[in-house]
Amino acid sequence: MESDLEDLRLRLTELTERIERLESEREVKESPLVADSVLDEEQFWALHGLRARRENHPNTVGGAVLIVGSLNLPDGAPVAWQQNAGTDGLFETDWSDFAGSFSALGHPGRLELIRQILSGVHTTAELSEIASLGTTGKLHHHLRQLVAAGWVRQSGRGSYEVPAARVVPLLACLTGAGH
Repeated sequence: MESDLEDLRLRLTELTERIERLESEREVKESPLVADSVLDEEQFWALHGLRARRENHPNTVGGAVLIVGSLNLPDGAPVAWQQNAGTDGLFETDWSDFAGSFSALGHPGRLELIRQILSGVHTTAELSEIASLGTTGKLHHHLRQLVAAGWVRQSGRGSYEVPAARVVPLLACLTGAGH
């Protein structure tokens, strides 16, 4: 009985050490605050490129953020976009100016509306046929919110599109929110 108890203690110790090791490895992979030597160059190629660029441009002393993407929309239209900004002073500024843009994305109906537009449904007539978007009144309300925030623009009478400059930032927001 005592040897069984000792075996159980030994197995528990081994399992505890294994869990701690696995959790430590996961934290290194997921943490944005890891040492440069830990960042795999293959996995973090964009980050390494951004850091190299920062070293050559002294105006990004405080840091830089990069949003980049290249894709084909569901309707086959290609989209490529890159946006970067220095972070100097960003933490000291008033972020409330961004609330309207994020608020416009904060409704399931508006997210679905953008998804439909990106999928090739552009006219209010076509959009009003999609039951999940609600009544015509709700549809127009959501379109106004998205247009005001710049996520959608009118491309003709009764026709809407997502500006190319907003597609990749939108997908970056969705990607970040999903993890």
